[in-house]
Amino acid sequence: MPYDNRDDIPDSARKVLPPHARTIYKEAFNSAWDEYEKPSDRRGDASREETAHAVAWKAVESKYHKGDDGKWHPKH
Repeated sequence: MPYDNRDDIPDSARKVLPPHARTIYKEAFNSAWDEYEKPSDRRGDASREETAHAVAWKAVESKYHKGDDGKWHPKH
């Protein structure tokens, strides 16, 4: 189900991502949730939620990278 704000995303993402990255995650998840409503729009047997989370992480990874310190940093 879509998230109302960036602090509603799963703990696994919320606890490791900086605020801007959490916003990216939330927006990408919500967009994918709408886009992949029909099973025929998804790959394999992935659920709507699994697909939306995968899209959200890819969106974060396009703008951020995980550093050697274990924290997420903006790409330059």
